[in-house]
Amino acid sequence: MKHENPHHKHSHPHSEPQHAHPSGGHAAHTGHDKHAGHTPEMFRDRFFVSLLLTLPILYFSEHLQDWFGYRAAQFPGSAWVNPVLGTILYFYGGLVFLKGALRELRARTPGMMTLIALGITAAYGYSLAVSLGLPGKPFYWELATLIDVMLLGHWLEMASVQAASRALEELSKLTPTTAHRILGDRIEDIPVSALKEGDLILIRPGEQVPADGVVVEGASTMNEAFLTGESRPVPKEPGDEVIAGAVNGEGALKVRVTRTGEATTLSQILRLVQEAQASRSRFQVLADRVAGWLFYIALTLGTLTFLAWLALGQDFNFALSLAVTVVVIACPHALGLAIPLVMVNATALAARHGILVRNREAFERAREIRFVALDKTGTLTEGRFAVRAVYAQEASEEEALSLAAALEALSEHPLAQAILEAAQARGVPLPQAADFQAIPGKGVEGVLEGKRYRVGRPEWAEELGLKVSEPLKRGLKEAEARGESVVALMDEAQVLAFLALADRIRPSAKEAIQRLKAMGLTPVMITGDAEAVAKTVAQELGIERYHARVLPEEKARRVRELKREGPTAFVGDGINDAPALLEADLGIAIGAGTHVAIEAADLVLVESDPLDVVRALTLARATYAKMVQNLFWATGYNAIALPLAAGVAYPWGIVLSPAVGALFMSLSTVIVALNAMLLRRVRL
Repeated sequence: MKHENPHHKHSHPHSEPQHAHPSGGHAAHTGHDKHAGHTPEMFRDRFFVSLLLTLPILYFSEHLQDWFGYRAAQFPGSAWVNPVLGTILYFYGGLVFLKGALRELRARTPGMMTLIALGITAAYGYSLAVSLGLPGKPFYWELATLIDVMLLGHWLEMASVQAASRALEELSKLTPTTAHRILGDRIEDIPVSALKEGDLILIRPGEQVPADGVVVEGASTMNEAFLTGESRPVPKEPGDEVIAGAVNGEGALKVRVTRTGEATTLSQILRLVQEAQASRSRFQVLADRVAGWLFYIALTLGTLTFLAWLALGQDFNFALSLAVTVVVIACPHALGLAIPLVMVNATALAARHGILVRNREAFERAREIRFVALDKTGTLTEGRFAVRAVYAQEASEEEALSLAAALEALSEHPLAQAILEAAQARGVPLPQAADFQAIPGKGVEGVLEGKRYRVGRPEWAEELGLKVSEPLKRGLKEAEARGESVVALMDEAQVLAFLALADRIRPSAKEAIQRLKAMGLTPVMITGDAEAVAKTVAQELGIERYHARVLPEEKARRVRELKREGPTAFVGDGINDAPALLEADLGIAIGAGTHVAIEAADLVLVESDPLDVVRALTLARATYAKMVQNLFWATGYNAIALPLAAGVAYPWGIVLSPAVGALFMSLSTVIVALNAMLLRRVRL
């Protein structure tokens, strides 16, 4: 993207490195981020190079020669093939894990990286000592296969959820780069960054507002849905406030600038997103927690094994070889694949159902969800208006619709589109309009079949002093109680009809709410729309808890309050939802939404179908169960292998040879892979 917008200097990842996440979505989500600066391609390349280096190491390995009964080719220096290749492998393939371990230890949260680093360092250090003369058999094959499997696991995992986090860049693209400043009788174009408080600017029809301000002259409507979630166009007259990023409708406005740059409403949302991204990082992933415990167990058991055998009078080499075996076996190959293999299957299954996974912890967080907070506009509703009712008194419903649509056919207004669609759906004929004109902020007028008609806001009828019959007044009251937008059809003397328009509820929304309740979850609707609208939608969908008139900056606060009662998911689609999506334990963006919402979410629903929320949560629960099973299989063998490796059964002549350890390990890896495949059978 071109960083040409000085209006939001602080949003650019270049200025504040902590927001530049080349790793994709990860960095925004894990504190001591083990994938900072990593890409799937890097892991892939290292994996294939390491695999090539592993083949000769396996061929020359003393253990493998013993097991398979062959003798490796001998030539001058052949004894040094494994130490040299092992050293290259340790530093080339293992460097990622060594650096990661340093980061984890600095943060005092040893996890997967620390455990892998411990295993490969013990295997490498001991093997090198043996190559330099210490009696024993080297573990180069163990070192090589461990690095290979761990690189493969990280590559699979990152590739399955690769997504770049550009929420802040997307937000900063939203305001225009130039503004039209009015100086006396001339207009000059200046960069938005040069705007000052008190400047007078011109906003032409269809343009975006460059800074927050107050209307001085002109009348128009503005689309602020991107920010407030309010679905209908907001009328603007002198004295009304306008916000940066909103799109101007049909009239030109002169605006006095009140807030610029960092102070605009949009910039404040930007800051909320940054803060939310930073606070999200305290979640330590399940596999890391298990690896952390194994790290402590391996260290403790390895040290105890070494000291115990020395105390029992065994020689140093024997004690050391058993201690190293314990440490190396404690870092199981299967653990590196337990979660990635589940992730690969889960993301594939999710993608088949139109659910994109942007963050792997999403599945781990989703299983505990108790509350599902849903934005109304664009999520439960389509964010497009439809005619719900025609209150007609002086003409038939069909006739009223025909007259209104004939005039609205020439208008640009979003409500006009809805009236036209309703007329087309009912198949009513549209008479030809003559002498048409749009009155900004009021409506439109024109001549139909020789008679003048007006279509516009009910307030316009009052201003013109037109007669309204009692039944029509009752209709108007009912529509307003439901929070609907009302359009009046008038002739020269009286109001002929009122058309009530409402945001259309998505067809599957009701079933989605019922199924969420059946899963034991509590749906809560959060909307920027009016109380009356919220109440009507909540009643139709069977939602008991709802919050209306919630400002964008308050959405995240509402989610935080819900989180005190229990883990909360938030489903939304607008920019105003971004802070709430990040604040929630699980953020789900509806695909028809803005880039920013998608960037801030953990899961994205491509189809914009509320039922996909149910599918996503069902999949998340199944995925989490598989992760736990796999971690059990990956580490369960340790319960048998570690005591044997430590020499518990030595008095009976049983010491776990690396060969048997390797067999155990391969077996648990196969079980983990097969178990992960079973996830594909989940019915969504």
